[in-house]
Amino acid sequence: QVALVESGGGLVQAGGSLRLSCVYSGAYIFTINTMRWYRQAPGKQRELVAHITSGGSTNYADSMKGRFTISRDNAKNTLYLQMNSLKPEDTGVYSCYAEGLFVGALRSYWGQGTQVTVSS
Repeated sequence: QVALVESGGGLVQAGGSLRLSCVYSGAYIFTINTMRWYRQAPGKQRELVAHITSGGSTNYADSMKGRFTISRDNAKNTLYLQMNSLKPEDTGVYSCYAEGLFVGALRSYWGQGTQVTVSS
């Protein structure tokens, strides 16, 4: 199995920055390919924030492009999300997601989430 633990959330003023971390561990971490950050704002559905493959290819939701950067350090088993120029609408619970193939089956894993609150 794979466990994901996020940290780095908190309260920040608009225009500020935060860096989220997601440490992954477990017997199957060698199977992880894609990792993503999702967020869920109050009263809204969960949305994809950013995506990174094992080869380092990245993709972002349009509203995050130029402000957020996803990265991963496989030596430290850690996924990051650097968030700059934060806006009140970035408020939400940010969750880490990982997936990979194991014995021919796609397996997915979620962290518990970390709260980000951006004040105006």
